[in-house]
Amino acid sequence: MHKLSRRSLAAVLRSGGSRYRTTAAPNSTFLISVGENESKNRWLSVLAAGSHGLPDFTKESYLNDGLARRFESTAAASDTPSPPAEKYEYQAEVSRLMDLIVNSLYSNKEVFLRELISNASDALDKLRFLSVTEPELLKEAAELDIRIQTDKDNGIITITDTGIGMTKQELVDCLGTIAQSGTAKFLKALKDSKDAGGDNNLIGQFGVGFYSAFLVADKVAVSTKSPKSDKQYVWEGEANASSYIVREETDTSALLPRGTRLTLYLKHDEKGFAHPERIQKLIKNYSQFVSFPIYTWQEKGYTKEVEVEEDPAEAKTDGQEEKTEKKKKTKTVIEKYWDWEQSNETKPLWGEVEFRSILYVPAVSSTGKDDIANPKTKNIRLYVKRVFISDDFDGELFPRYLSFIKGVVDSNDLPLNVSREILQESRIVRIMRKRLVRKAFDMILGISMSDNREDYEKFWDNFGKHLKLGCIEDRENHKRLAPLLRFYSSQSDDVMISLDEYVENMKPEQKDIYFIAADSVSSAMNTPFLEKLIEKDLEVLLLVDPIDEIAVQNLKSYKDKSFVDISKEDLDLGDKNEEKEKEIKQEFGATCDWIKKRLGDKVASVQISNRLSSSPCVLASGKFGWSANMERLMKSQNMGDTASLEFMKGRRVFEINPGHPIIQNLNAACRANPNNEEALRAIDLLYDAALVTSGFTPENPAQLGGKIYEMMNSALAGKWSVPAAEIQHEQPLAAESTPEQQHTNPETYEAEVVEPVAAGSQKQ
Repeated sequence: MHKLSRRSLAAVLRSGGSRYRTTAAPNSTFLISVGENESKNRWLSVLAAGSHGLPDFTKESYLNDGLARRFESTAAASDTPSPPAEKYEYQAEVSRLMDLIVNSLYSNKEVFLRELISNASDALDKLRFLSVTEPELLKEAAELDIRIQTDKDNGIITITDTGIGMTKQELVDCLGTIAQSGTAKFLKALKDSKDAGGDNNLIGQFGVGFYSAFLVADKVAVSTKSPKSDKQYVWEGEANASSYIVREETDTSALLPRGTRLTLYLKHDEKGFAHPERIQKLIKNYSQFVSFPIYTWQEKGYTKEVEVEEDPAEAKTDGQEEKTEKKKKTKTVIEKYWDWEQSNETKPLWGEVEFRSILYVPAVSSTGKDDIANPKTKNIRLYVKRVFISDDFDGELFPRYLSFIKGVVDSNDLPLNVSREILQESRIVRIMRKRLVRKAFDMILGISMSDNREDYEKFWDNFGKHLKLGCIEDRENHKRLAPLLRFYSSQSDDVMISLDEYVENMKPEQKDIYFIAADSVSSAMNTPFLEKLIEKDLEVLLLVDPIDEIAVQNLKSYKDKSFVDISKEDLDLGDKNEEKEKEIKQEFGATCDWIKKRLGDKVASVQISNRLSSSPCVLASGKFGWSANMERLMKSQNMGDTASLEFMKGRRVFEINPGHPIIQNLNAACRANPNNEEALRAIDLLYDAALVTSGFTPENPAQLGGKIYEMMNSALAGKWSVPAAEIQHEQPLAAESTPEQQHTNPETYEAEVVEPVAAGSQKQ
């Protein structure tokens, strides 16, 4: 007999829910002292377990003081004959499902434990819910927990819960049939996943979690006792079988007060799952946040002092032959025993609320700054009732433009068999998504309002394009997205500004937010569209990212200020003078018509411009068509639609500056000689130049180059040399001289002809 004090007992029995087993001393008896003064003693008989530590008992009784439980062996065989077992055929779809599960090559078979624990947790949840109105359901066993035992030698795993249990009919309904829709969807998804060569990790998504047991087991036995029935029933099924049996439990040693016990007889190749350490590891990975305690049967040890007899030879003294007495001494030994240990003591960090989440923004993008269209980042891990479900989503929990945000989400309201359809159609998921997105925006807004401006600059450099994509895809959150955007401007071409800063800098008479799209800040700053606005000190946003223009067009407005593209026709700067415009139109109206006639279908119209100050002309886009920047981007698309490209770029407006000398000369030419070839060629060259300066791409660059060369030749001819006609008139033999001679001897002299005479003679 060993006497354990209360302090020693705590080392052996962890808690009021612990069950104690020893393997060192079979049929030993311990005296357990309980109570503050330890005056109250109780005897606890502890029967030896086998080498694997599995108990030979199941009937449970509780000590009233709550410090320990005991199990008494009730293995006496009953003389009553066992009722015959009833055989049932599987539903056709279930039979096919089991065949696929057993014979498919699942790369992640360990999910079976996650699913079976989740089923046990559901049973406990149901019991707890029903006990609110029916407290008598808890009278057989008050504690709600899950216990897992393993027999690694024989390859057996036993999972026991004290949940609601099942009646005989519920066994047949729940384990012999499945809802047609869930099974069909699972079978189709399984086939699609196999065809795609992906991982067939689909268990748990379509309500077929129980059958995951056959991933690792050849045979499964389910013994269950419902508080609504006075009998306990056993369901037994085997892999590759088309039928199963249901019988009444008659073995008194296997009776349960309430709940369900699953016994898995593992396949030969899967016996590694029966190691206690393996089970504990899987629980911590998948089910550590289950709200009910999960106990595993673990081997432990404690130290104790034992008495040993002293060797008589050591007690002899020199020269003494007298009889020596045996002396006793003690030594410390490690006593091993099997005990229940809770494997899910870790509490979730996200708190005890119905819908929980922890989100954070990473310092840098893990997929690259330009990879904004990849929704499958596995950055959000979904838990249902603290059981890990999935991290593979396609925009159901988070829109893809926020796919860079990482975190965990846990909900008690989602079913454990979360499928893609549930995520898309569930009202709970829609609420979760809405709140998660709102929380994400609050985080980003907090970064943008940081005293350290560099914090948001770093964020924007990594994730700015994601937010611009949100302007295109998420109209509901435009008001949250717009304050987070950043752009360069004509008054801040080296530091980005927010839309709030732009609005604060607006002129009192300014009604709109002006912007220009280009391929670079330099191009935008030198465009002729900016001339008048810079002159009037009106700030213009410079959209230099390819996605900027589309994002702003989708926003449409900010704080009741409309976005206006200054490269489009009918630009209103708020300074119209109708009388002056009428006079200019009368003076240049004929010239506009003359230019339109020359350009033909290249332009929709020719108008007097109110946006130019130093340039002679500009080519504005149609009000509802593509800008020059958008046209350039669409042309660069590999799969661009040629028909739509021609339609969208069809309307262009040629605007002229009546105060520019070139336009005034053309106005004079129109009045004097509208058919003058030089004037007409000047119109063509003016149009081509406007194409380039306005950001468009010339249709025929070689032809444009030829026009420029011709114009240069006309302008430079005779500027630094004598005209060829004058040279031929004054020097007929000049053709025989070289160009170098002509250049070095610009003046020529007429030669005098001298007749030859004989020596000594005189000229007559």
